[in-house]
Amino acid sequence: METNEKPTFKRDIPLFWKIEGGNESRDYTASMFGVNFFRAIDTYSLNTRAVKYAILFLNVPFLSSVRRNLIIAGLVLGAITTAGCNTNKQNAAAASTESEGIFSYKLGQFEVYTLVEAEREGNTGILVGADEALLKRYIPEGGFKHTANAYLVKAQGKNYLFDTGTGAGGVIFDKVKKLGVANDKVDAIFITHLHGDHFGGLQKDGEALYPNAKLYLSAKEHEFFTKTNVNQSAVAALAPYKSRLTTFEPGALGSSLTELLPGVSPAANYGHTPGHTIYLLENGGAKLIIAGDYLHIALVQFPNPDISASYDMDKQQAAASRRQILDYAAKNKVPVGGMHVVYPGIGTVEPDGNGYKFTPAK
Repeated sequence: METNEKPTFKRDIPLFWKIEGGNESRDYTASMFGVNFFRAIDTYSLNTRAVKYAILFLNVPFLSSVRRNLIIAGLVLGAITTAGCNTNKQNAAAASTESEGIFSYKLGQFEVYTLVEAEREGNTGILVGADEALLKRYIPEGGFKHTANAYLVKAQGKNYLFDTGTGAGGVIFDKVKKLGVANDKVDAIFITHLHGDHFGGLQKDGEALYPNAKLYLSAKEHEFFTKTNVNQSAVAALAPYKSRLTTFEPGALGSSLTELLPGVSPAANYGHTPGHTIYLLENGGAKLIIAGDYLHIALVQFPNPDISASYDMDKQQAAASRRQILDYAAKNKVPVGGMHVVYPGIGTVEPDGNGYKFTPAK
């Protein structure tokens, strides 16, 4: 009797693979290929439907059981090879992403990306109070790298940028796009401070590069660089966002912080600049600090946090703020991401003598 019922497939490893439906039912023993053969089919499930239907239609009387099994083996191995190639392509894509200076980090349901804008040879001359003996102890003979980072966060349907780099060559802009976020789909930009390597990528030729993004900036930082000690480059960068600019008073790290947007809370970290701000991200019980310029030469300043850089406007306050972050991060086991920490930029810290030890995220 003819039937239009679609075939169904049932498996009972290690005894047999049963194909039922259509006009016949036939068992295919696992003895020829072994249990792992059929488990392999399950592993590459994207291709199994075609293979199973092919097996069904090969169930014709003029094929010997040996020839039938050889054909089936070829079909299945072909499917596995195809799936394996696809998997390799995906892995290659992930590897190339990392090699291009994009590091991905999972924070609850948030996806955090370190975006490396530039990397160059480091210069210990920016450190204040670091003598030759100390530098020899921590700096390799071959030198070290200095980096400039920004961060992209995909926050459950929203896209946030933390700083925008210098804007040179459109590197950050292009990396945001590479990660599937169009410039008009960036919802918010959080600025840590108004130095050019952090706000330079906000605009080009007077036009906002992220036309729909709201901009968040510490009120103290805004006041200082647009009124007290005017930085014309900063003024020009902020101008296209004037109607979408929100200034705020950051709280104290370790206290109850006020969210600017769900999962994003600012904390004061003054010293590097008068209104330098860090951001505590929280989602699903996990936390991460985007810490801006809390340090510049990790090899020296993690173990010696009291050493500041010439870029720090108030060096004593910057050192105190640096210790505050590192102490909080170590005690609460909260990872930290920095704008001048080499790839991957994010890691954990733990006390080590009078300083701290940094372990990069993987």
